[in-house]
Amino acid sequence: MSFDIAVKVESLSKCYQIYDHPRDFLKQIIIPRLQRLAGRKPKQFFREFWVLRDISFEIKKGETVGIIGRNGCGKSTLLQMICGTLNPTSGNVQTHGRIAALLELGSGFNPEFTGRENVYMNATVLGLSQEEINARFDDIVAFADIGKFINQPVKTYSSGMMVRLAFAVQAQVSPDILIVDEALAVGDAKFQAKCFECLKQLKNNGTSILLVTHSSEQIVTHCSRAMLLNEGSVAVAGEPRHVVNRYMDLLFGKERKESCSSPSSIISSSSVSIKNDPLVLNHVDDVFATRAGYNPHEYRWGDGAATILDFRMSAENELYPLVITTGQSVSLSVVIRFHVDLVYPILGITIKTKAGVTVYGANSRLLEVTAFESLGKKDTVIIAHAIFICRLAPGDYFISLGIATQQNEEVIPHDRRYDAIHLQVSPVTAFFGLCDLQLELTVQEIT
Repeated sequence: MSFDIAVKVESLSKCYQIYDHPRDFLKQIIIPRLQRLAGRKPKQFFREFWVLRDISFEIKKGETVGIIGRNGCGKSTLLQMICGTLNPTSGNVQTHGRIAALLELGSGFNPEFTGRENVYMNATVLGLSQEEINARFDDIVAFADIGKFINQPVKTYSSGMMVRLAFAVQAQVSPDILIVDEALAVGDAKFQAKCFECLKQLKNNGTSILLVTHSSEQIVTHCSRAMLLNEGSVAVAGEPRHVVNRYMDLLFGKERKESCSSPSSIISSSSVSIKNDPLVLNHVDDVFATRAGYNPHEYRWGDGAATILDFRMSAENELYPLVITTGQSVSLSVVIRFHVDLVYPILGITIKTKAGVTVYGANSRLLEVTAFESLGKKDTVIIAHAIFICRLAPGDYFISLGIATQQNEEVIPHDRRYDAIHLQVSPVTAFFGLCDLQLELTVQEIT
């Protein structure tokens, strides 16, 4: 393994044997052995369940990699095999350096021991000497911030206190590889901010970090690379925002169909050459890609039951503005054609930073736009109008659009255009951050 590689996973697979009845387990122990002795083909009394199948990847030193996926896709199993607490069915894992892991809430803690005793026990397991633990103990206690409870049995801790102490121990031992599996989800916002600042410092010091979370924002914000697991395999790996988009597809819709695998499959053949009057929205052809501000790197998919054909954006009566100033009123109109009968379609609009962080999102159902309840008839076209005040900080943003329907708990996307419109906000000097809250500052002198 190369010196700059912290974790190397090769063709890793994990299979469990599932028995329908307890007696089948006993049969599996005895009968196949007898059948082999008799020269017969042994019978199998279990079903195979492959949690992971043929997983391969590498993590470099100092790299933060996010792993995301639906429940049951094999994330925790993968981490356990990397840590060495679970043996793979096939394949192998190579690691370089000390591994610290938060796999399960309270894992590695003895509930009868005090927090202090558990700190010493865990740090010893991680390879620290008594002198090293003594030198770092105060820092561990300060980071955990659980006060006098450090001398109380861990069984009396809340879930938040337990993860505070566990994270404090793992972070202060200066590991070469840190693995965090959803442990931060139980912490409050203040503690999470402190944890992510600590993760940043560890990364700068050369620690490789594996972060498993269901929070797409955390993946985009804190990870340099991401992997999406689906049904035991790596569905996609690479740039975090792209991986998160695929994750959202899995969560809120169906897998992309081949007929809708690219924007060109939905755009009509004549639309590319059409030069529309910017004052007139096209109700027939998909000319979305011909408009100023369109992002050719949009991520588009859907089942094609409805199509977002065109858009028009203006700011203070300027059509398709190249730059928008904070405080301006922005108007966005969208043309949607329905190709089949749909019941209560939902139009969604999201604004994200170029890093993929959502700054605002809403849809017609959340906003209680009752007019959508009667829309969706086949071969009809609607124009939806949205108006908002741009309170964004200077920078580049992307607007995503989507039309979908919901049946029970399942959301069915018909045309989703992620990061479809580029929005650039001009520099200002009155504030800093992500948005303008129009803070008013006054002062009163008392004599």
